[in-house]
Amino acid sequence: MEPTAKVKLQCPGGQATPAPPVGPALGQHGVNIADFVKRFNDQTRDRMGLILPVEISIFKNRTFTFIIKSPPASVLIKNELKLQSGAKTPGRETVGKITQAQLEKIAKVKLNDLNSGSLEAASRVIAGTARSMGVKVEG
Repeated sequence: MEPTAKVKLQCPGGQATPAPPVGPALGQHGVNIADFVKRFNDQTRDRMGLILPVEISIFKNRTFTFIIKSPPASVLIKNELKLQSGAKTPGRETVGKITQAQLEKIAKVKLNDLNSGSLEAASRVIAGTARSMGVKVEG
């Protein structure tokens, strides 16, 4: 069956609620919001608090399926380096340093969601994100 709508959201793992943005985004398509919240939270208990992109396919009979993607690279970089936020002025301000080993670790998590063919290419993508956040890439 072909989905009638696709909704992309970012929800905290294990902590999604029917409040915005989840409720309004799904409510307009007639989806059972409580059912989505329960299923999403059950599947993401192990990643509590991490921001997770989720792609929801909604069908004509108001049923749905969803795919949970890996967290955004910036979130993974902040977790790895234990940062509160990126630099206010990237390029002028540096908030931390990231090693090649840390880049590879993050790239392995993101590999399925990136359009790069190898771990090395994925690491370069993550390095670009780190630089744009004001994180110095070593090596």
